[in-house]
Amino acid sequence: MKKCIILANGKPPKKSVITFFQKKGFNKLICADGGANSALKMNLVPDVIIGDLDSVSSEALKEFKSVSKIIQLKRQNDTDVEKCLKYVISNKYVEALLVGATGNRLDHTFCNLGIVLKFISQIKISLIAENSFLKAYSGKVELKTSPDETISIYGISSKTKISSIGLKYELKNTSLPFGERESTSNIAKKKLVKLKISNGVVFVIRDVKNMIDNDLF
Repeated sequence: MKKCIILANGKPPKKSVITFFQKKGFNKLICADGGANSALKMNLVPDVIIGDLDSVSSEALKEFKSVSKIIQLKRQNDTDVEKCLKYVISNKYVEALLVGATGNRLDHTFCNLGIVLKFISQIKISLIAENSFLKAYSGKVELKTSPDETISIYGISSKTKISSIGLKYELKNTSLPFGERESTSNIAKKKLVKLKISNGVVFVIRDVKNMIDNDLF
């Protein structure tokens, strides 16, 4: 399966996080415009740089012009992250890890969370922000967990119902509509947590360091 990392122009994770996922099969690095600046600082070589190229530095462009595919797309109806996602979808990637998608602008963070939902029917997307790993799920899900791991679950719509097996605070056909109710800081009580999600999508947020340390991917 073709998997990639999309590095956006927000606060990037540590290089060790990116190299961990590269070893897990996310072996293509796609930079969204100024994400190439972060790649340069971390001594990572993008396979592709995509965007209107208004944020990428001349230094990064000079460094990568002979080793990376650079695609300038000036259309303004898409964000640079969306341009990257449309590129990887057209190239038959099945999963993307979005990093550097958050930072000191809440509007960009909110936009990129929305992008996860917007493209969920076309590609699997997960997102790393600071110490958190977020993934959107629907249907029946099995999560490998560690003892007493913190797991937070957020619904989007009141129509979406969630049931669980293996959590301290079990969900029983529960609705978790955004802004009304949530399952923050729930706790895994088994090595495998099972979720059944009907009529929609939920966000599951976990600690990325714990997941890496316990190889829970």
